[in-house]
Amino acid sequence: MIKTLVAFFSASGTTRKAAENLAQAAEADLYEIRPAVPYTGADLDWRNKKSRSSVEMNDKSSRPALADNDANITQYDTIFLGFPIWWYVAPTIINSFLESYDFSGKKIVLFATSGGSGFGCAAAELKGSVASDTTIVEGKLLNGRCSAADLKAWADSVK
Repeated sequence: MIKTLVAFFSASGTTRKAAENLAQAAEADLYEIRPAVPYTGADLDWRNKKSRSSVEMNDKSSRPALADNDANITQYDTIFLGFPIWWYVAPTIINSFLESYDFSGKKIVLFATSGGSGFGCAAAELKGSVASDTTIVEGKLLNGRCSAADLKAWADSVK
């Protein structure tokens, strides 16, 4: 039996809801990727070039510290990895997460939430943060309401 994890980062709660729904539909465990220093509303102001998120996203080497490193990745075959799209890619905290564990031989299926853009270069940008034998699959945007049946069918199709 394939053991599945839904790992997610959510800055405002939108991605959290999508992750919870996916985990339930896929009968997967759930893990929240949390920053050591939580993001404030001011940190997330993408119009302010000096806001924390703007500074992090403009520096490809930025790796925000994680609140913990206790995800037991070794027990999972497939990891659904969710995040909000920031500047057409994953927030750099996703790189922090990927670089904190050994994903060798694992399959990572991306899902995201977005106010208007697609995945952009997210999958390509994340490949450098994992072992060469890790498979990263661009998955789905989970904006709005997806039925449990649709989520289950999609999850089953990509596991």
